[in-house]
Amino acid sequence: MAHHAVVSAWRERERALRARGHDIELLSARKWDEGGRTVALEAGDDTFVEGVTTFGTHPNGFLFAPRPLWRALGEEVDLIDLHEEPFAIATAQILLFRRLRGNRAPYLLYSAQNIEKRYPVPIRWFERWALRGAAGVYVCNREAGEILVRKGLRGEVPLIPLGVDLAQFSPAPKDAVSSAAVVGYIGRLEPHKGVDHLLRAIAGRPDWRVEITGDGPERESLRALVAELGIADRVSFLGFASGGELAERYRRLDVIAIPSVPTPRWLEQFCRVAVEAMASGVPIVASRSGAIPDVVGDAGILVEPGRSAPLAEALDAALQPDEWSRLRTRGLERAHEFTWERVAEQQDELYRAVAPVNDGGAARRPQVVAVAYGDPALLDGALERLGSDFPVTIVDNSSSADVRGIAERVGAHYVDPGRNLGFGAAVNRALDSLAERGLAGDDVLLLNPDARVDPSDVDAMHERLHATARTAAVGATQTDPGTGGPARVWWPFPHPARTWLEAVGLGRLNRAHGFAIGSLLLLRAEALAQIGRFDERFFLYAEEVDWQKRAIDGGWTIAVEPTSATHIGAATEGDSDRREALFHASGEKYVRKHFGPLGWQVHRGGVIVGAGIRAVVLPRGRREEAARRLRRYVRGPVAALSSEE
Repeated sequence: MAHHAVVSAWRERERALRARGHDIELLSARKWDEGGRTVALEAGDDTFVEGVTTFGTHPNGFLFAPRPLWRALGEEVDLIDLHEEPFAIATAQILLFRRLRGNRAPYLLYSAQNIEKRYPVPIRWFERWALRGAAGVYVCNREAGEILVRKGLRGEVPLIPLGVDLAQFSPAPKDAVSSAAVVGYIGRLEPHKGVDHLLRAIAGRPDWRVEITGDGPERESLRALVAELGIADRVSFLGFASGGELAERYRRLDVIAIPSVPTPRWLEQFCRVAVEAMASGVPIVASRSGAIPDVVGDAGILVEPGRSAPLAEALDAALQPDEWSRLRTRGLERAHEFTWERVAEQQDELYRAVAPVNDGGAARRPQVVAVAYGDPALLDGALERLGSDFPVTIVDNSSSADVRGIAERVGAHYVDPGRNLGFGAAVNRALDSLAERGLAGDDVLLLNPDARVDPSDVDAMHERLHATARTAAVGATQTDPGTGGPARVWWPFPHPARTWLEAVGLGRLNRAHGFAIGSLLLLRAEALAQIGRFDERFFLYAEEVDWQKRAIDGGWTIAVEPTSATHIGAATEGDSDRREALFHASGEKYVRKHFGPLGWQVHRGGVIVGAGIRAVVLPRGRREEAARRLRRYVRGPVAALSSEE
């Protein structure tokens, strides 16, 4: 889904992806303003594209007509590529329809926004919701990716540029500058594009001609400036062009100027003109602004934006015969990095990572990861029950000689991080170790040292994991050896609203199957690749909850397999007070991450109310426990933990 696909040339990505074997249905705007002129969709031979009526004209403030979206999202697909900004209104619309239709296909988002902005409510809520559920986000400039990471996006953010058709944009057969140099500008005519600085720059160069391609609200004021400067005989306003006509206009130029001027609300996000100019063999003089330096590299001359004199001097330099030849050659070489075939190759890699068609982990027994801390005998017992047929990696958070001895005896791979990393970070260290040994394609069983499971039960969990294509993790039913009764393995995801159910005594309604406890949890390799590693901000508790929440938001499912496993519970952390402090601190981090500051205050208020009531009405032992929780949440669990440490 991409409103910009109304332009035929910008559907080259989809054509190249179809050539690689993908089956694509593309929804585009039916009409859109591009380059200062309304462009109507002409599908031609592109039978895969459908035009959709749009309401609104801002790139991030429009809506699609609902019926085509509703129909498309009702189809069974492997992946939704939503080529719109995470904060766009259309993104929220599409994701809402996806949820209403029960479509669980993973989705990708795109971003070019390279200015960090704090959007008003509810826009920032839409953005947080979209990013939280995305299987991935790709960007066309480095700054956009860095901004998303600062906003909490986990995992890699691939940089995939926009492309150019080298068959269409090709150099003119010339090897020197024209006797009367032709300087070009191609793009929208708006104040931030800096065309007025270009006109002032050429005013003192009587041998230059200027050809301006494009349209926009500044056209008449620029014509007036041309008249004021007395250069009307050397400046041509050629209007909008596309396709072969646009390519021919590039070939007429000796040098192109891209004099963009940054504003507090706008920077060049990619600069397609620079790529097309390089492919056309046209040297570039451009502002050192936004994404332009990354796109141009050493194939152009960069100047500080908003000043005419340095722009004129740079154009002088670019038109010197030796420099012109160097820039032309380097630009032609660099243009090959931006071919649509190269773009499609990178997009293909991303698609296969997000919606893998392989099921590699099914053919091999899973890798067992055990994080050791506390009594080594617990780990020894867990591995003895498991048997010797599984490859094991032990991360020793206690740096214990006894644990190292156990690893050597059972033939496990031993990792000593030198300190207590916490559970999530230790699991990540194990995953790094597996990747270094070429085992990243295997499924991973997280085995707590205080859990016991038979090999046959692990095999049953593994079979369940691969029974469907979108199962991310499988937990195990377990028995509490102390009571002999079943341990609770299904829990609802924490939610501010559910906290209030508990507060008013309606906890029995809060029994949704959300996540499986992590004492025995089998993770699918493809899910790990898509969802990413554990969030290391959780030292202990909630790390597996957060991972499963991200999996569910990304279109995966969680299952629990009936087994004869047992779990002592909390046996590896002997200090109950510290365990309680870590539990509640991790809960605060989880709620803040997934529901923001407001959600946390709602959640916190529910806990305070519930604990306050219980501190009055419960019997003495439980009353003291409730009072302790009340004090902890009045202060804040994270703050309380910090003071206790």
